Amino acid sequence: MAKVSKKGIFSWMLFDWAAQPYHTVLITFIFAPYFVAQVAPNAVEGQAMWGFAMGIGGIFIALLAPILGAMADVTGPRKPFIGFFSILVIAGASFLWFATSGGTAPINLILIAFVIGLIGIEFSTVFTNSMMPSLVSREDLGKLSGSGWALGYIGGIIALVIVLAFMSADPISGKTMVGLSPMLGLDASQFEGERATGPLAAIWFLIFIIPLFLFTPDIPKKKGQGQALKKALSNLWETLRELPKRKSYFSFLITSMFYRDGLNGLFMFGGIYAAGVLGMSITQIGIFGIIAGIAGALGAFLGGRMDAKFGPKVVVFISCWLLIIACTIIVSTTPQNIFFVVPVTSASTPVIVFYLAGSLIGASGGALQAASRTLLVDQVEKDETTQAFGLYALTGRATSFIAPMAIGYVTLVSQDQRIGITPVIALLLLGALGLMFVKEKKSQA
Repeated sequence: MAKVSKKGIFSWMLFDWAAQPYHTVLITFIFAPYFVAQVAPNAVEGQAMWGFAMGIGGIFIALLAPILGAMADVTGPRKPFIGFFSILVIAGASFLWFATSGGTAPINLILIAFVIGLIGIEFSTVFTNSMMPSLVSREDLGKLSGSGWALGYIGGIIALVIVLAFMSADPISGKTMVGLSPMLGLDASQFEGERATGPLAAIWFLIFIIPLFLFTPDIPKKKGQGQALKKALSNLWETLRELPKRKSYFSFLITSMFYRDGLNGLFMFGGIYAAGVLGMSITQIGIFGIIAGIAGALGAFLGGRMDAKFGPKVVVFISCWLLIIACTIIVSTTPQNIFFVVPVTSASTPVIVFYLAGSLIGASGGALQAASRTLLVDQVEKDETTQAFGLYALTGRATSFIAPMAIGYVTLVSQDQRIGITPVIALLLLGALGLMFVKEKKSQA
């Protein structure tokens, strides 16, 4: 394979840096808890509405990802797809500014904008991930994936620090976490700092995705463009028909479907849970996000090195079990008890336990996501990678629209946010057990 410059490789890694604030600031730590606490009619309805919105976005992604991935493999270049879906990210995130508090926001439009941005970020990730095998050799895939995820986590941390230090302020004191007035005259009483996280994520993504288009080499166009859709659908159907015979590939797609959805459930609802069950403020949730982000960067970086030494399957398996432990700790923690039965003697104890569990989630999640990209590449030939990442998105979303809706449903039925989170434990357990049927290629290093 032709050698790709360090600038080209680093520019590819910058996509993770560009995309991560959307996940960190909007989905997990700032905007989602704000929406549930201040925009929605109440916390229970807010968690349910957010879950349903994530679920609807997941349905679109599940239906279209394999088709678009197969088309990219037939036509060649990935950048046109990445460019189109980047526009959706920027437009959807920017509109979140209009999520005003106190029952004045157009809630349905806000949720639609969020779903549009979610579809954009997921699809642009599919096509960017599929470029990996054309950038480095097999023995360097683990390091590339781990380093990219680590860089992404660092970007998420920096964006979160910007929000907490300069944008999001206490509505009473009007000061940010570091005692400053919000920048650009953002009004704390109107929660403009939290609302501005949407435009921030949009601008951040726009700026840092540019190097990928300028410096990262793309796959050249292939002949027969006029029949691209027909050929793509034919190839996809053939792959799906033969998939059960490719036992390791099939098992990986099913297995990863479960454990990634469990992880996404933790990311989507961790901040919401902290606000609703533990009564944590946006600032406390933000600090939790910084701690988890630092742990995630370290986990992704070290996980990439472990991947190179021991293989991605071991990294994924260990990470799944660590996530199960962390999730159990979180569900067992309330303002009154930790580990279900241990009485709380200090108001800070549940917060500290939550921070420790969040660090474990961050480290394990970073390693898990980085190693999963390598393990997927091991299952397919080089000319199948975009289709494979499309199927990866399909299987990831096949339960991801079920899990948020299940969380929303269980929350509504039980009227208890803590009980509503419990489905993710079962998903992680199924994922860990399913790995016994997955094989990996050995590095030639």
